Amino acid sequence: MNDPVLIWGAGAIGGILGAYWARAGVPVLMVDIVPEHVTACATKGLVIEGPVEEFQQVIPCVTPENLTGTYSRIVLAVKAHATEAALAQLIPHLAEDGYVLSAQNGLNEHVIASHIGAERTIGAFVNYGADWVEPGRILFGNRAAVVVGEIDGSIQNRTTDLHKLLQIFEPDAILTNNIWAYLWGKLGYGAMLFATALSTDSMTDNFADPARGPALMGLAREVMRTARAEGVKPKPFNGFDPLAFMPEASDDAALQSLADLAVFNSKTAKTHTGIYRDLAVRKRKTEVDPQVGTVAQIAQSHGIDTPLLRRLVELIHDIEDGRREMSADTFHELTKVLS
Repeated sequence: MNDPVLIWGAGAIGGILGAYWARAGVPVLMVDIVPEHVTACATKGLVIEGPVEEFQQVIPCVTPENLTGTYSRIVLAVKAHATEAALAQLIPHLAEDGYVLSAQNGLNEHVIASHIGAERTIGAFVNYGADWVEPGRILFGNRAAVVVGEIDGSIQNRTTDLHKLLQIFEPDAILTNNIWAYLWGKLGYGAMLFATALSTDSMTDNFADPARGPALMGLAREVMRTARAEGVKPKPFNGFDPLAFMPEASDDAALQSLADLAVFNSKTAKTHTGIYRDLAVRKRKTEVDPQVGTVAQIAQSHGIDTPLLRRLVELIHDIEDGRREMSADTFHELTKVLS
């Protein structure tokens, strides 16, 4: 394929991928809705900073209304709640034989497939730490798991090609025949990450706090129980052990996973989640509904009650709408659910 890889969303995930690929000589075109960011990337270059690597890379970048042509490979890297809107804009630019790779958090592959077909949809799991700091600047906080796979479990030439592309950025990237196992694992970890954003404390401080352990463990258990009902066996990564949060697992196993997550997150320059940044810095809506809310809905379809997940959604909305402050007291509204 001679056409550029089109990256839709040049933020923390898409921007870093674009910078690494462009630096390696891979033809790339990025699309973003922030004009100042688009201009910075296309003129002086996108600055990647932090402990992993620091460099500046000029990357062709346009706003959606200035995009022309069709593309065989589109990487969708927008927030989960922006998926529908992004698809409406990108589908006219998707070549007839093209596909969309979801480099997002959540189960957006289902949404994408409903618009363009499952056979044109590919999944990816990304766990590296990154933050969009300001137009033209992204913090790359730490390396972590990167996985790609077809949603039907097959291994195709295009999947192998994508895996090679991802290895340019992450040499340890994994090609899997079970992408759903990683996506559901991230949902379990992600539910806990949403809970860490209920206060101003770092991810590490949350995972290391014994008083917060029961609520964090309870959230992951609700997600893992739902994954099992869906017929999925989530995979471990970066300290998150799905088996530790299954119904038959001991508290000791769950506490060990929390301790491992505290250690993993203590080694990144990204001390707080992107969820925290959305709430505290960028003052915008989070992905709580398409991530945590979606799991609660799936659980309900299986007759599984998820009181912690449902309360977490409510609390995040309270902060978004200014009804609550981010604090330890807000976190422990979750703990009250357990009493």
